[in-house]
Amino acid sequence: MRLFRLAKIAIVSLRFGLDQMILDGASSTTRIGEILRRIVPHRRFAKPRAQRLREALESLGPIFVKFGQVLSTRRDLIPPDIADELARLQDRVPPFPTEQALARIEAEHGQSVDVLFRNFNRTPEASASVAQVHFAELHDGTPVAVKVLRPGIERVIDHDLALLEAGAVLIEKLWIDGRRLKPREVVGEFAKYLRDELDLMREAANCSQLRRNFKGSPLLSVPEVYWDYCSTSVMVMQRMEGTPVSQIERLRAQGVNLKKLSQAGVEIFFTQVFRDGFFHADMHPGNIFVSPSGQYIALDFGIMGTLEERDKQYLAQNFLAFFRRDYKRVAQAHVEAGWVPPGTRVDEFESAIRAVCEPIFDKPIKDISFGKTLLRLFQTARRFQMEVQPQLVLLQKTLLNIEGLGRELDPELDLWKTAKPFLERWMNDQVGWRSLVRHLAEEAPNWAGSLPQLPRLIHQSLSQHNQQPALREELETMNLRLQRLTRLVWLAAVVAGALLGAELWRLW
Repeated sequence: MRLFRLAKIAIVSLRFGLDQMILDGASSTTRIGEILRRIVPHRRFAKPRAQRLREALESLGPIFVKFGQVLSTRRDLIPPDIADELARLQDRVPPFPTEQALARIEAEHGQSVDVLFRNFNRTPEASASVAQVHFAELHDGTPVAVKVLRPGIERVIDHDLALLEAGAVLIEKLWIDGRRLKPREVVGEFAKYLRDELDLMREAANCSQLRRNFKGSPLLSVPEVYWDYCSTSVMVMQRMEGTPVSQIERLRAQGVNLKKLSQAGVEIFFTQVFRDGFFHADMHPGNIFVSPSGQYIALDFGIMGTLEERDKQYLAQNFLAFFRRDYKRVAQAHVEAGWVPPGTRVDEFESAIRAVCEPIFDKPIKDISFGKTLLRLFQTARRFQMEVQPQLVLLQKTLLNIEGLGRELDPELDLWKTAKPFLERWMNDQVGWRSLVRHLAEEAPNWAGSLPQLPRLIHQSLSQHNQQPALREELETMNLRLQRLTRLVWLAAVVAGALLGAELWRLW
């Protein structure tokens, strides 16, 4: 199997001239590079290299198409012409036979689909790289969507990933920019995302978490998961009715306010990132529907991003500083976060950031290419030896998706004016008195259990060190300070409780 796939990859590579792409950038200082230049004849191709690469990946099948999609988001690592072309890849994969889907469902549940469901539509509703979806009904009449992994996909992925890893090693050794592009790191990142998508229980958990985060939200609807029917290779969820967000004319005909819809999309994105630190990271148009009332509907939860509190704080500071054109603060935030070396000159970094960002302000989204802006920022970051932050890669990818969505819905959308009020509210919530009340409330159970024990613990320590006067005196001083601190903490808790009560009374 692996030899057959390797032979196919070699044939496709020669047909589309991928060997020439490697040789054109191969280092002449390596012996293997010199040998290959002498053996492989130079050929000319009418199509640009980026187009040939895209078509080659499409010929190699769905796993390579998905790899190209992931690679297109790494504009910090690949040339802009290749990134732009790979971004055009679409996951148009023919469905696999329904009999195989039925066999997989029955193998997981030990009974036929006709027993599991009242109705099961044998015709697939959608098909993608690793799974396809059928519509069905539960016995109580609830309409559901049944997602089923492709048969044998695990074996195919293992083989293709092994070949991708081998190819990454070759690129690293042959290409001049091989080490800088970090091909093995990119393949490893892709492998992680892909294997996560193979576990539908993980996807179901992601869906459930996102639904809980947006429960009752007028902006975003997320399907309910029916856990009794789920397994690692089968996921059953609520069937969602809506129009794909890419079908603009249908949305207009339904009376959906596209301007309001575009603004809601920005708010949903920033809410996921900064409020929850948990965001949908595969927001291409095929995964987003719109209800007749204008509410977004999220689908496909195989790839989700997470951010820690520290990352959220620094990102918010960076965004707000960008919106205010405070480039010095942007540079300082990068240094404080450790994203650039500590010895970086803030004034030089500030000047470089200003040169990238200043031209894009006061323009509607139709006149701004965030892809190009991100690319220039990455180039600037490399100049200052900024390392790529793995936790931000998915965020960068999602920002590009948001750009495309915004252009489709409302070319006049001003992303800055839409996002700035949200971020200012979020930052005020993080550093204001409400934040104090929230943190005091969160820590109160721990204090309640620990503070009363402190005097006893200190007394025990003093008893054990009676023979050491200096240490005893120091511990007695510490005991007095802790007693004062305990009183202050309880006083703060009372004040916080009063403030919280007043706020709740006001809201009530």
